[in-house]
Amino acid sequence: MKDSINQRKSEHINIVLNEKVTGNNISTGLENVRFIHNALPEIDFHEIDLATKFLDWQVKAPFLISSMTGGAAMAESINRNLAIAAEEKGWVVALGSTRALIESTEHRASFQLRKYAPNVPIIANLGAVQLNYGFSVDQCRQIMEITEADSLVLHLNSIQEVVQQEGNTNFKDLLPKIKQLCSQLDAPVGVKEVGWGIDGEVAKKLYDAGISYVDVAGAGGTSWSQVEKLRSQEKAKKIAAEAFSEWGNPTVDCLLSVKDTVANIPLVASGGMYTGLDGAKAIALGANLVGFGRSILKAATESVEAVLEVMETRELELKMAMFGIGVASISELAQTERVKIYR
Repeated sequence: MKDSINQRKSEHINIVLNEKVTGNNISTGLENVRFIHNALPEIDFHEIDLATKFLDWQVKAPFLISSMTGGAAMAESINRNLAIAAEEKGWVVALGSTRALIESTEHRASFQLRKYAPNVPIIANLGAVQLNYGFSVDQCRQIMEITEADSLVLHLNSIQEVVQQEGNTNFKDLLPKIKQLCSQLDAPVGVKEVGWGIDGEVAKKLYDAGISYVDVAGAGGTSWSQVEKLRSQEKAKKIAAEAFSEWGNPTVDCLLSVKDTVANIPLVASGGMYTGLDGAKAIALGANLVGFGRSILKAATESVEAVLEVMETRELELKMAMFGIGVASISELAQTERVKIYR
């Protein structure tokens, strides 16, 4: 029986909130990254500045609320809380997949956050594979108009689609369609994974096709094969999904691979980001923005104040890491040599 897209979004939220959805025996690799403590930082902690630039956006902190949800009743309050908090703290905020926006008029308000976040960048999100299932450049323009977003990010989720009930698995010849969209959409187009990582080879193909940034979304956080395993009614898919619980490219490996292959590409690090210290490590390894997803979701189900508390803690942790190595700006953090990778 075909599941409704709105029902699926609700199930995703409940599973991610209440079940174990991380992979097994795989991590981000951030535990192998350590800063060299600077006992004499020679800076004033209160003068540390988190402001940075990404694309043409000036933001108050190098943080992104990653694409999570939309198109469900529960998603409306979640996204409203996230947007209001993002506006206050100056974070970039991304929407969940906007496929639901086109295929169903129900819960459209869950994607319309501009009234809550008038001054921060908003990123709309669509599965790249939908370009093979009837989504045109015109429909992408429609998504941008309805959401009033500043950018569109296309997500790549091949393994998830195989496990998902009636998933879309024709990923053939997507690159030319991505290239066409980049050339015809009057907004920057990015590409992200959903938790298995983008390596340097894939990032170069995408960058050459015209995308404006890559979100590596590496392994070590939420595993969407694990999520879909918990939804699936098919025994074979449940068993197969478990075989892929260790699948993916760790976030650190992705960052290093992409920077080594396409040095100047604007880069977002997400996938298993839990603290501002994780974020500091990612920036020191080449990321321009750091995305937080599941680690901020529970607070978003509660209140704006709960989200703000999490955001303030992430910013404090980032500042402490910067103070610990004696850098006062994000550009200095990006250039620091006081970071080592232990294998």
